[in-house]
Amino acid sequence: MKITQGTFSFLPELSDEQIKAQIEYALEEQGWAISVEYTDDPHPRNTYWEMWGMPMFDLEDPAGAFEEVKDCREANPSHYIKVNAFDSTRGWETVRLSFIVNRPEREPGFRVMRQEAQGRDIRYTIESYAASGSPEGERYGR
Repeated sequence: MKITQGTFSFLPELSDEQIKAQIEYALEEQGWAISVEYTDDPHPRNTYWEMWGMPMFDLEDPAGAFEEVKDCREANPSHYIKVNAFDSTRGWETVRLSFIVNRPEREPGFRVMRQEAQGRDIRYTIESYAASGSPEGERYGR
């Protein structure tokens, strides 16, 4: 099951040239800051991924941001890695673009858990197969 989070998540994987083009667009066309994050547990409610280095607020060269992506891939080949583009314009001050640039070979996915509650209430929650049993950092090693 392919995790679908962020922009472009329903499209085929972006090539390195396409990733560079998106970083260039964010920096040169929009003036956004770039950051790189990674995780081994991409649960939809896990919005706080590990940050790779510091956000690149003063960066103007897209090649520098792509170097950070490559370094993160080398250090975390079996993790999800994403690029965020942050708009610091007053009134927005938020992530305007976010897309996955690396995935583990095996994506175990999620299952929906159904729980019957009082009366006719039915509650649903999502449980990550990745987080069920293996310690963090070894969840995709099977």
